[in-house]
Amino acid sequence: MAEGDEVSNKQIILRDYVTGFPKESDMILRSNKIQLKVPDGSKSVLVKNLYLSCDPYLRIRMSRITLGYFSSFTPGSPILGYGVSKVIDSGHPDFKEGDLVWGVTGWEEFSLISETDMLIKIKYTDVPLSYYTGLLGMPGLTAYAGFHEVCSPKKGEYVYVSAASGAVGQLVGQFAKLMGCYVVGSAGSNAKVNLLKNKFGYDEAFNYKEEPDLNVALKRYFPEGIDIYFENVGGPMLDAVLLNMRLKGRIAVCGMISQYNLEKLDGVQNLFCLISKRIRMEGFTVFDYYHLYPQFLELTHQYIKEGKIFYVEDTVEDLEKAPAALIGLFTGSSIGKQVVVVARE
Repeated sequence: MAEGDEVSNKQIILRDYVTGFPKESDMILRSNKIQLKVPDGSKSVLVKNLYLSCDPYLRIRMSRITLGYFSSFTPGSPILGYGVSKVIDSGHPDFKEGDLVWGVTGWEEFSLISETDMLIKIKYTDVPLSYYTGLLGMPGLTAYAGFHEVCSPKKGEYVYVSAASGAVGQLVGQFAKLMGCYVVGSAGSNAKVNLLKNKFGYDEAFNYKEEPDLNVALKRYFPEGIDIYFENVGGPMLDAVLLNMRLKGRIAVCGMISQYNLEKLDGVQNLFCLISKRIRMEGFTVFDYYHLYPQFLELTHQYIKEGKIFYVEDTVEDLEKAPAALIGLFTGSSIGKQVVVVARE
């Protein structure tokens, strides 16, 4: 395979807009042809995709929506998401053949990327490249910025993280422990609960599916209340948390995975607690904090080398398995960061 060759390019295509719970059949495997050369005069970057990231927000983009920073995928076109790639050819002065990069790419073997603003060259290769789909990529920066910038944590505070074994949650808990906080997480299986306590260093963890009353469960783990809640779930969990927040507590709203497949969203009943307890609840997106990536990268890379942070990936091989891997985020079958291996470096 040489530069300029025309080769087959397997892709995962969105069949049509999705309502309700997504199915594997909503995504189709197809092949097209691609020229392994950037068009003359273009500043695009042609990459070979190595690892693709499965993230809950992709479900939002599979719907017919207009949510500001999110736009809908186009049916009949490849799904787009974060990935790790190797540059094959480049018309952009900042990228050259052989560079390893992470950023938004297509769910396909090769992608021609024209929007290069958030394509980031990989600095450290002494860690697994797949980490740039998670620990050292978008989910990692999300955890870092959401906890440190939005939550304004202090040593000794009481921190609760929902969906705590996922790509973001597993890091939030570890950042909180490094700050000297007391940390409790919830997850949807006993295996995940054991991971939180035995691998990620959470002080306590519980299986929310085994709790008939979330309010009672939270009072058991936080008898003095919650200072910081890192919100990944929404719905009844948020309602129960509001009742258990301490005075002037902070809630960072990162995601609401329990709501993504509902046609009618759950109502939240206890919002008056925001007033009575003077709680600050703030939504955020990682795009607000890309300027922090260099300092996040240096700190987190050092934590990895010192053995202060651990990361768990759930890896599947081959692009064809990407639809099932994405669905697994919503059935609870994945443990840790879900990664699809397209090709290995």
